[in-house]
Amino acid sequence: MTVPYEPLLHVVLYEPEIPYNAGSAGRTCVAVGAKLWLVRPLGFRVDDYYLRRAGLDYWERLVWEVVDDWDALSAALPNRRRWLFTKKADQSYLDVAYRRGDVLVFGSESAGLPDKLLAADSAAQLRIPTRPEVRSLNVSNSVAVATYEAFRQWRTAP
Repeated sequence: MTVPYEPLLHVVLYEPEIPYNAGSAGRTCVAVGAKLWLVRPLGFRVDDYYLRRAGLDYWERLVWEVVDDWDALSAALPNRRRWLFTKKADQSYLDVAYRRGDVLVFGSESAGLPDKLLAADSAAQLRIPTRPEVRSLNVSNSVAVATYEAFRQWRTAP
């Protein structure tokens, strides 16, 4: 899809499995002016009813793209600063200064981001803190938390 504007952020769902989560993340992207990237393999079809249902009537306004793998994403977004959201990180998502054009990367619902990808850039790993009783947040909630933290820091409306 052709981008009609320069996205304020790039949100990446790495190998997402659940269409409702991708649809909800897409809705958040529309709200904040971010582009949604889906990295294959996907656990659903991009014409999936549930994907569009979760995004409601916002899906037609979403700027999004599907890429075959991490290398294709890296080629599409060269020289962009990436933040890798993982429960394995020590650094809080609140402890970094986000910039326009940053890439926020979230893993699959069942496996998160692969260790190989995390090992390649340990300084870019971020965690959304939770109480010990919770393993992690839902990926669509994590997308919302992270994108709105960037906007809080910028103190500007999307």
